[in-house]
Amino acid sequence: MNRDIRSVEDLLRMLDGLFEDIPWDGFYEDRDRPVPFFADQPDENLDAWLRAGSLRKGRALELGCGPGRNARRLAAAGYEVDAVDRSRTAIAWAAERGGGARFHHADIFAVDLPHETYDLVYDSGCLHHLAPHRRISYLALLDRHLKPGGHFGLVCFAAGTGDAGSGTEVPDAQLYRDRSLHGGLAYTPDELRRLFDGYTEVELRPMRANTGQFGVPFLLAGLFRKN
Repeated sequence: MNRDIRSVEDLLRMLDGLFEDIPWDGFYEDRDRPVPFFADQPDENLDAWLRAGSLRKGRALELGCGPGRNARRLAAAGYEVDAVDRSRTAIAWAAERGGGARFHHADIFAVDLPHETYDLVYDSGCLHHLAPHRRISYLALLDRHLKPGGHFGLVCFAAGTGDAGSGTEVPDAQLYRDRSLHGGLAYTPDELRRLFDGYTEVELRPMRANTGQFGVPFLLAGLFRKN
């Protein structure tokens, strides 16, 4: 059939098809590759927020967990953790490392979770690999799964750093003309503030390097609270 778009979700799935999917299973197959976040260290910002007591305790949901380094840090801090990734290879690696979290192989927009709401939703590197139209789904996910008063933590590519690994600053409309996400989308702090304007900003800054945890200066770290 050629005329099968009858809902917003039908439209979103059609737009998904404009972009080539990143082969995440292949990306995670060689565990010895010199990829900084393959090291079993949590994000420096997450570690700092936990040590400072900035986050409400309880249940945590991690989006795009990879091999599970942040999920393990959250579990060690006492959270009940559900961590999701679409790469079967990454989830197998995370499960082997263990650490007390539940790992789910699924699309973040279609995962069957054991709880409806969470005190913390954390995303390290998932949002910046989503096409612009999927921000609609992302905001709906946060609205559905984050408890009032809960926190949303985010790490994503930072615009304006000039670093080769910092993501693209190509405008949204051009991404559809190119039919490519160019490796991931960079955001400015103000773009993130506009995107999450329904949340209270707690902190928004570049990641810090040389802390003993994972941190590179071409990533932004943000913490927001649901009103």
